[in-house]
Amino acid sequence: MRVGFIGLGSQGGPMARRIAEGGFETTLWARRPASLEPYADTPAKTAATPAELGANSDLVCLCVVGDDDVREVLYGESGVLAGLAEGGIIAIHSTVHPDTCREIAEKSAAQGVSVIDAPVSGGGPAVEQGTLLVMVGGDEEVAQRCRPVFATYADPIVHLGPLGSGQNTKILNNLLFSANLGAAVSTLELGESLGIPRQKLVEVLNRGSATSKAVASISMFGGTLEGLAPIAGALLQKDVRHAASLAASAEAAEGAVFTAADAALEAMDHRR
Repeated sequence: MRVGFIGLGSQGGPMARRIAEGGFETTLWARRPASLEPYADTPAKTAATPAELGANSDLVCLCVVGDDDVREVLYGESGVLAGLAEGGIIAIHSTVHPDTCREIAEKSAAQGVSVIDAPVSGGGPAVEQGTLLVMVGGDEEVAQRCRPVFATYADPIVHLGPLGSGQNTKILNNLLFSANLGAAVSTLELGESLGIPRQKLVEVLNRGSATSKAVASISMFGGTLEGLAPIAGALLQKDVRHAASLAASAEAAEGAVFTAADAALEAMDHRR
């Protein structure tokens, strides 16, 4: 299988490297030529446009930031769909709204191209260890065809159901992570009111039964969200908004998880 990869950031870059070094014929594209320079030591080729990348690929993996970024690289005269042949597959690793995946799938089906959603969790270190989590939604047979590629950087690879299921799951994951951040910050503020130094309390929480990935993230920045906000604030804001949209569509009450998530967003100055 020939693989095209777009989105060479802190998450996608290591994924693309693992694919290229895993023996798959790989083509890369980036808006800025400088983004391609770190991969000069890999077997990967480069394309001048997303359409050219699509023409040289059987599977195109996207790991760009958001919904509009996905649309931008897929649509138009120079987009991936302009080059991808019938029978091709698009895997959306970006975290986007499930409706975006369904929109893309409908447009792609008109030219015989399949779409799966495959958002990821774990970050660059997990990619390098081959333990990235991939949450897959879409046709199971298509997902199975992609599995050998995903296996170059991921374990586990979980198929969750029809198209959009992977995005639903990733959005819920990020909603709960945001809520955990909000609960942790609230706890640290209460601790300060009781005379417990914030850095001491976060050290204890990070080693005790109350620990979580959120607590670990906060502890890296001295017990506050100030250092995390520039890295994750806007992304978590996007995902909490998507979660709210999903809850509204399902006519489900938002509940306490949204209250805690909103507290984290407010602390990072990224209100919903």
